[in-house]
Amino acid sequence: MQKKKEIWMLQTKRADFNGLAMRLGVSPVAVRIMRNRGLLDEREMRKYLYGTLDDLYDPRQMKGMETAAGIIEKKLIEGKKIRIIGDYDIDGVCSTYILLKGFHRAAGNGQIDYEIPDRIRDGYGINESIIRQAAEDGIDTLVTCDNGIAALKEISIAKQLGMTVVVTDHHEVPVDVYGQILPPADAVVDPKQDGETYPYHEICGAVVAWKLINVIYEDLEIPEHEWMELLEFAAIATVGDVMKLQDENRLIVKYGLKKIGSTKNTGLRMLVEKNNLDINNLSAYHIGFVIGPCLNAGGRLKSAKVALRMLLEQDPDRVSGLADELKELNDVRKDMTAKGETEAIEQVERFYMSDKVLVVFLPECHESLAGIIAGRLREHFHKPSFVLTRGEQSAKGSGRSIEAYHMYQGLCEVADLLVKFGGHPMAAGLSIEESDIDEFRRRLNENAKLTEDDFVPQIWIDVPMPFEYVNEKIVDELKGLEPFGQGNEKPLFAQKSLTIRNVRVLGKNRNVVKMNLVTNTGHPFDGLLFADGDRFLEEQTGQNTIDMIYYPDVNEYNGTRTLQAIIKNYKFR
Repeated sequence: MQKKKEIWMLQTKRADFNGLAMRLGVSPVAVRIMRNRGLLDEREMRKYLYGTLDDLYDPRQMKGMETAAGIIEKKLIEGKKIRIIGDYDIDGVCSTYILLKGFHRAAGNGQIDYEIPDRIRDGYGINESIIRQAAEDGIDTLVTCDNGIAALKEISIAKQLGMTVVVTDHHEVPVDVYGQILPPADAVVDPKQDGETYPYHEICGAVVAWKLINVIYEDLEIPEHEWMELLEFAAIATVGDVMKLQDENRLIVKYGLKKIGSTKNTGLRMLVEKNNLDINNLSAYHIGFVIGPCLNAGGRLKSAKVALRMLLEQDPDRVSGLADELKELNDVRKDMTAKGETEAIEQVERFYMSDKVLVVFLPECHESLAGIIAGRLREHFHKPSFVLTRGEQSAKGSGRSIEAYHMYQGLCEVADLLVKFGGHPMAAGLSIEESDIDEFRRRLNENAKLTEDDFVPQIWIDVPMPFEYVNEKIVDELKGLEPFGQGNEKPLFAQKSLTIRNVRVLGKNRNVVKMNLVTNTGHPFDGLLFADGDRFLEEQTGQNTIDMIYYPDVNEYNGTRTLQAIIKNYKFR
């Protein structure tokens, strides 16, 4: 298979790089990277480099926050029955955990419990059956987290049944021709609502919940350090829900990751251990690709309550069993995803290579995996991709898009074919009758205004930096720009015309390529590429000069430290 075509682009944002570097105490390279991440001035860069938890925004600035806290405090003091309604993903699980721990601490022996919808039986968010069950159970107050902002009908029913309702959420507020439509709750806390006075709107549901607990603790004079004990769960949810690692989010994740090392939560500690990770050196990558998927696996294949029970459990033996169960569920999920990905790619290569918008039907695939597989298809072909699976009543599916294609608008144009749909420019979900899938594919492609250029990925280079200029000081400085992730991507450097002296393929799966490289000034160094080694050797035949996009690193072996390039992209010359 031929290597995917891509365009390398150099970032060209301007600033007084040397002046800012001198004032901030960093190199011009670091300033250039910060500028490329959208930071405009010295104040923003100083906060990025040296910000602390004292720089977090006051939760009382959030619209509806004091009203929500006041209602909950009164109910807690009165000993009313409170039920928290969460969601089945990592953000929902962490939000529910934060509220449960916070309410119990504030209420002593208050009557507080929770409900998390089943992904397949209930679907997303609070629903009528959950509300009617709460009424039957004598619940006085419902508190949603990571959901509820769009549940107008459901919350109306809760109010008719005499319950108090507090909504905490972070999703977009539904709109009609007159503007936003808020649910008829007693209090609504969502940084996306009109008139919001909170300085940063892109926080996840768990951060909203964490901020709510901060206000409650302050009002009830509970020490702040107890609130900070929940920081790691706000951080895990921020990474797991793929929030931008900018502004306040970056500080929450930066200090939350450090705090996991001293976490008092047995379940979290055990899950890290079961995945053979060093709890004192976790990165956003470990949360996003190891711990997060384990916490999500319960909600995908069984029940999100497995993850929540693990976080709440105190008995080490039971915690160990639940951590094992989550890891096993995630291993099953990985196998199922790999199988679905292979089938989807084969289907496209066999039938749909000329399509602009990919629509793949995998009837036997678990519906909770459709979004992951759609994302993999999108990466593989760099085309908007939908994966549909067989549901009980109709086919269900998820889509993942590219920058050039507004996925939600694309669905609006074929709304007459869909049972139900929703989404935004880059992702969507839908239900459709199986008999309409072929027509859905045909019309999406007919409507798409995409060109071949839209299917060529662009790789953005931060600095064209020859490897001769790399030293350990720069590598250490780059570590200070972590955590990397969505919105604060790992920096990429580039160098042209490197000579390959020799190549070795390593690893059990032959998926590591080690190269001895030399610059045109004669400077030797090692390059490491994580890719299909045999495919690389096949491509390399007769070619010994490459250009590379890389990230510098230090390799430590037997007490010797050497600089090496982790190669992200390459082109033979």
